[in-house]
Amino acid sequence: MDTLANTRGSRTARAIPLNEFLQPESPMDMAAQPLRRFEPPPAPRFASMWARRAFILAGTTVLTSAGCYEMYRVLQVGGITVLESIILVLFVLLFAWIAFSFMSALAGFAVLLTRRKNELGIDPAAPLPAIHSRTAMLLPTYNEDPYRVLARLRAIYESVEETGHGAAFDWFVLSDTTDPAIWIAEEKCFLQLRRDVGSAAAIFYRHRPENIARKSGNIEEWVRRFGAAYECMLILDADSLMTGDTVVRLVAAMEEHPKVALVQTLPIIVNARSLFARWQQFAGRLYGPMLAAGIAWWHGSEGNYWGHNAIIRVRAFAQCAGLPELSGRKPFGGHILSHDFIEAAMMRRGGWAVHMAPTLRGSYEECPPSLSDFAARDRRWCQGNLQHLALLPARGFHWVSRLHLLTGIGSYLTAPLWLIFLTLGILVSLQAQFVRPEYFPKGYSLFPTWPAQDPILAAWVFVGTMGMLIAPKLLAFIVLLTDRDTRRKFGGGFRVLAGIVTETILSGLTAPVMMIFQSSAVAEILFGRDAGWQVQRRDDGVVSRRDTVNTYAVPTLFGLVMAISAYAVSLPLLLWMMPVILGLLLAIPMAILSSSVDPNQVPRLFRTPEQTAPPIVLARANELANAPHSLLSCPLHELHRHADLREAHLNNLPGQRPRKRGDVDPHLAIARAKIEDAESFDEAAGYLSRREKFAVLNAPSILAGLLALPDHRA
Repeated sequence: MDTLANTRGSRTARAIPLNEFLQPESPMDMAAQPLRRFEPPPAPRFASMWARRAFILAGTTVLTSAGCYEMYRVLQVGGITVLESIILVLFVLLFAWIAFSFMSALAGFAVLLTRRKNELGIDPAAPLPAIHSRTAMLLPTYNEDPYRVLARLRAIYESVEETGHGAAFDWFVLSDTTDPAIWIAEEKCFLQLRRDVGSAAAIFYRHRPENIARKSGNIEEWVRRFGAAYECMLILDADSLMTGDTVVRLVAAMEEHPKVALVQTLPIIVNARSLFARWQQFAGRLYGPMLAAGIAWWHGSEGNYWGHNAIIRVRAFAQCAGLPELSGRKPFGGHILSHDFIEAAMMRRGGWAVHMAPTLRGSYEECPPSLSDFAARDRRWCQGNLQHLALLPARGFHWVSRLHLLTGIGSYLTAPLWLIFLTLGILVSLQAQFVRPEYFPKGYSLFPTWPAQDPILAAWVFVGTMGMLIAPKLLAFIVLLTDRDTRRKFGGGFRVLAGIVTETILSGLTAPVMMIFQSSAVAEILFGRDAGWQVQRRDDGVVSRRDTVNTYAVPTLFGLVMAISAYAVSLPLLLWMMPVILGLLLAIPMAILSSSVDPNQVPRLFRTPEQTAPPIVLARANELANAPHSLLSCPLHELHRHADLREAHLNNLPGQRPRKRGDVDPHLAIARAKIEDAESFDEAAGYLSRREKFAVLNAPSILAGLLALPDHRA
């Protein structure tokens, strides 16, 4: 902590008064970019990737062709019916998806085994480089727990300060919070943070009264107001953590490569408590680096953006990444939900490079605590990715950028395709069992048509498909065996192998449930149902039994119908489909088990290096987040009791916007009437609903009048 104290003293920025939440503005132009019109810039000179991409695409084509041929041999015995033709087409699409992922994993395996250097030359083992530019650290938040959010921010801040480069960074909490209690709690936590780190710390807070365009609009608003003062901005999420070492190396890479617009890190899952989160954490930590190394190897300068834990050149973002509002009705029209893919594609079409740094450690995030929470977040992502169907024809996108969009779309469309594939397979079997075959169809035929499939070949096709799904896990295990230190932190090779087997079984049991959830989400979206933007839960993941039964009743019922249908054909078919059926039938008990937080559950099986040797920034964030704090019961009472908080809140409200005659905020109008009708502050505060409190907190004159009321009725 001596280093931290010394670096604070070296900061040249002015001391910031406690009641000032923001610095002076540095405006920058940022306009929405057209999708149908685009004048391409001169072709940029980036490293050629044609050989790498040819390897991935050729390998995918060869594997898919082989799988298609074998599946055709399975079905062609006795001729292919209409249903079997549809099954063959679906199999080709789904097998191609698996083959494509397998080839990327194979590439990542080779990259990690050969210790190939990063395309940007980022070497985590090299001495920390010097940096000269100014970077903004942006933390957008929306109705999150402010104590945990600002604890993580402070941990990152301290880690950056300890590198000796703290003066090169400014920190912004960008709140879109709509819950009045959370909003005032954010301000209270922010004031406490400023007191703790000192007045020289360049940490700022901004609250938007309207969260237009959600997170993308939040970032764009900051760029328009403050972007001109910074070369780069590093985007965090509410659950993000990054080490100071990683942050400084990212800035140095941007300085060294002036044509790079974005560098995406690989966030590692930490702080998992429930069984579900723990096996997701284990899988992500073990398999993730290899898969990321593979896609980074062939993406090159046409990489992708995942919305957080990434550094972006502000000028490139402002010039190229202004998002238009899509025409039409929700869920396909309106503001773009999955903005990150589109922003990356737009910066690349503007002549900027987009890279990934998969081997740079020190980037962390958290995982939803239960399958229900994961599915809820996934529903929002599903809508955002399907919305990209309208953006595929946009002019000027690089073909790899379009492939990113297709990959995102396909990650959700494959679920209903698998469901249709399984359903048609059962229908074909039922047809063969209960519908009298037409041995001599109309027209001349010398020999009868025998409806049949080749069960031996079918078994081999199944084994080959499962092999391509499991092989990447074994390749990741081989890579781990070559790294003695990481293997030790995982708990040793045998423990990791046991974890792989257990994780594969657990993931296999939950995959059919996610297939049902994602298929339902796709259907709802295609029929026009908007998902909205729910706040993600980040607690222990415990769900009530009643909610669990309600949520998983449909998958269970579907599994029951599938089991009865398969058994009606034959016992072997039921056994053949048991992996899928069992996952559906066990949906409710698996949901209860996986959301549990028993510390003795599967002891040490899914241990990761970050648990064995927690990085300093993670330990510090958890220490700060777990410190005792008081919850806010009523934001108005909090402002009434604390003069410093009240003064800071009123000082930092935006000026009153001019309004047109007849343009009345109904919540504010009702709140004003209730306040005028009250005889005391307590009475007025008790009258107001949550939305009315939010409106009052945004209206300085009305809020000041409310706070001036006497405490009790005279």
